[in-house]
Amino acid sequence: EGGNITAHLAHDVSRRGRLLDAVDVPLGGLGLPTDTGLYYTKIEIGTPPKPFHVQVDTGSDILWVNCITCDKCPHKSGLGIDLMLYDPKGSSSGSTVSCDQPFCAATYGGKLPGCTASLPCEYSVMYGDGSTTTGYFVSDSLQYNQVSGDGQTRYGNGSVTFGCGAQQGGDLGNTNQALDGIIGFGQSNTSMLSQLAAAGKVKKIFSHCLDTITGGGIFAIGEVVQPKMKSTPLIPNMPHYNVKLKSIDVGGTALQLPSHIFETGEKKGTIIDSGTTLTYLPELVYKEVMAKIFAKHQDMTFRSIQDFLCFQYHESVDDGFPKIIFHFENDLGLNVYPHDYFFQNGDNLYCVGFQNGGLQSKDGKDMVLLGGHYFSAHEGFFFLKKICLSCHCLFLSDLVLSNKVVVYDLENQVVGWADYNCSSSMKVKD
Repeated sequence: EGGNITAHLAHDVSRRGRLLDAVDVPLGGLGLPTDTGLYYTKIEIGTPPKPFHVQVDTGSDILWVNCITCDKCPHKSGLGIDLMLYDPKGSSSGSTVSCDQPFCAATYGGKLPGCTASLPCEYSVMYGDGSTTTGYFVSDSLQYNQVSGDGQTRYGNGSVTFGCGAQQGGDLGNTNQALDGIIGFGQSNTSMLSQLAAAGKVKKIFSHCLDTITGGGIFAIGEVVQPKMKSTPLIPNMPHYNVKLKSIDVGGTALQLPSHIFETGEKKGTIIDSGTTLTYLPELVYKEVMAKIFAKHQDMTFRSIQDFLCFQYHESVDDGFPKIIFHFENDLGLNVYPHDYFFQNGDNLYCVGFQNGGLQSKDGKDMVLLGGHYFSAHEGFFFLKKICLSCHCLFLSDLVLSNKVVVYDLENQVVGWADYNCSSSMKVKD
């Protein structure tokens, strides 16, 4: 049990900036601290098309896959999938993007110094745990399942520009939970979704339903017509999916918190993101929440397992502990149930998914981080400093967003969600 948790703690930050762009795709993986801690899907690239398994992530922008010339790329995966290396020369529709092409200039805000038509457009991404991917951009045909009017799916395709990974560093080179790449669903024009939308192939609307009960889930591009849901506006001109948090209820009672917790702006506010599992709260918020959660269990005995607060409980946690509601602008509530903020680690042994952000670094005490995959102490520290140093950020991620349909409507700049059975299907407009 302890080793399993340790492996996932070490993996959380490294998996924090990553989400997918296909139209109708099943998800693999399970975003729990005691399982894979990530979600991935399969896309097909090239002519003839070849399959690639990529992690789905809303916290980053570009799509990249490991290339045939890659140094330190994993050759096998502990997830039980066959890994693939992309070969630009092996696809009749593939081509290298040179640094003087419009995509490269748009990506870097202008033509790069020393650029000539013979030089490739290079990329480099560093993730929160220090893992890196570097390579160059290529363009090729992407195949995906598209929902048709009769409720069936058909193949769609479009040309997209993506990263050809030439060198991986840090956790991305490990075989334990290796994938072929990452597909980012951030708001940038470099994302696959933005490229397909610009070509008139899709609308800039995507959704996911992450299933922590049976694993996997649904990822779709297009307008969700069922289930119906409320939405809250995205804060404009922000690099991530920022929303305005208004209050936090535990067991039907609003927490009395200082106003800066709910402020928005640079280095503060609430961010919706997949790719992290645990929930980091500022010390003040953490103590308030924990006191409310265990108010009716004063005599409970706790044990520490790999920095998690754990306890034995032989009844239903949903019956014995309070529901938490995060309230957002436009009267949108996010319900977080005990089975969401606790995770089971053996028979009748439960661990708390909330962490005290004040213990992670001297700057972390004012941060709220609602996670979905998770962090070891030292990696979490690095991530917090890199992404949100000394800020009042609250990250809503996989654990609290699981078992819900979450819709990112970039056409109307809103995001919404509704509790849902992610093992079932959802209705998406063609």
